[in-house]
Amino acid sequence: MTDKLPVHAVATALFSVAPEQVFDAFLNTEMIGQFMFGPQLRDEEIVSLSNNPWEGGSFSYVVRRQGEEINHAGKYLEVKRPNRLVFSWQVMNDPSDYSVVLIEIVPIIAGCELTLTHEMPGEWKDYVEQTKAAWGKMLDKLTEILQ
Repeated sequence: MTDKLPVHAVATALFSVAPEQVFDAFLNTEMIGQFMFGPQLRDEEIVSLSNNPWEGGSFSYVVRRQGEEINHAGKYLEVKRPNRLVFSWQVMNDPSDYSVVLIEIVPIIAGCELTLTHEMPGEWKDYVEQTKAAWGKMLDKLTEILQ
């Protein structure tokens, strides 16, 4: 934990597939369009999903909600397949909204366990439960897709 990003929202999920399958889903825009964004999760339309999934690479996920285009963007800080993925997360409509997402995947007997930690600035402390619920919904959808 850093002073800059002291607020953490943590979501976990169990998968009955190999860690590689879960890890790769976070780097594949086709999969991202099925479990992170789109009408199957919330009232929105996917405009574009693009990424360069390597350390130092970036991504941009643009959706339209209520007539407004929202660009979720960031950079891949660590890509250690199949166990660790770290990326910055920012809504480009609000440049001060900078956070970091850490995904750790541990093999277990029947598949793997994923722990996602979203590290945010202190002013976001009132949004921890909302953030945890949003990631939880996405992880539930990914679990459904990969089963």
